[in-house]
Amino acid sequence: MRIKKVINNNILCAVDEKGREMIVTGRGLGFKRKVGERIDSGLVEKIYHMEGKAEQRKLRELCEQIPMEHLRLTQDLIEYIRGQLATALNESLLITLADHISFAIKRKQEGIDFSNPLQGAIMCYYPAEYRLGQHCLRVIREQTQTDLSESEAAFIALHIVNAELNTNMTDMYDITRLIEGTLAVVEYYYQRTFDRESLDFSRFAVHLRYFAQRLFQGQAIADSGDENDAMFRQMIARSCKQHYKCAQCIGEYVLNTYHKELSEEELIFLTIHLKRINMGGK
Repeated sequence: MRIKKVINNNILCAVDEKGREMIVTGRGLGFKRKVGERIDSGLVEKIYHMEGKAEQRKLRELCEQIPMEHLRLTQDLIEYIRGQLATALNESLLITLADHISFAIKRKQEGIDFSNPLQGAIMCYYPAEYRLGQHCLRVIREQTQTDLSESEAAFIALHIVNAELNTNMTDMYDITRLIEGTLAVVEYYYQRTFDRESLDFSRFAVHLRYFAQRLFQGQAIADSGDENDAMFRQMIARSCKQHYKCAQCIGEYVLNTYHKELSEEELIFLTIHLKRINMGGK
């Protein structure tokens, strides 16, 4: 590896024999070093590399802006998170989460706290990720002596979900709000409240999560022209009239709020899940 840029005494931007850029760290690794020089591999403690060129550039810029210990802390947290989840995580999580954690620590040290208006919703719809967020807070407290507020667990959870779904944070907020709005429509329609701890609710929340993701990423399921599919949709609509009507109410909410029209296929999927959670009559 050769030096591409000296970031500071302990961090270098390097290029390997294949021309791949990476960030390498080690005590005194960049001290009095110059661009183009070979790097002593014996001094390298950590290597950070992103497959995407844009992400690698963001990582390099981030290393110039945040303390290196915050990046190492985040990398350790992500390794733990990966071990707890079955879903693959987008590599950009290292950048977005390290940036967030570093800024949160700085804000806390300056006496500035942000509340998360979606904290309750995030706890409810993304319970596994929220618990991981709480774990991160405990580790941050132990390693930095910074006691971040509980609302930060919700922010961290959204970053994790974002990496699971390959969305951006703006979409994540929209997805969470759409789930909340949809559940409000469903509870009003059936005139009853979900048991947030039930397995049925968890299943429905997961369906809404991917339903919302498809919607905001322009990947909503379109109606097929197949005659058998059309007959199946008609059969479900007839046999589950009440649930289908609720699905139509959700469709109206989505159209009026987000200006997106649901296909019959999406309405039928919603109908099936509404029937499964057994919230209303047949």
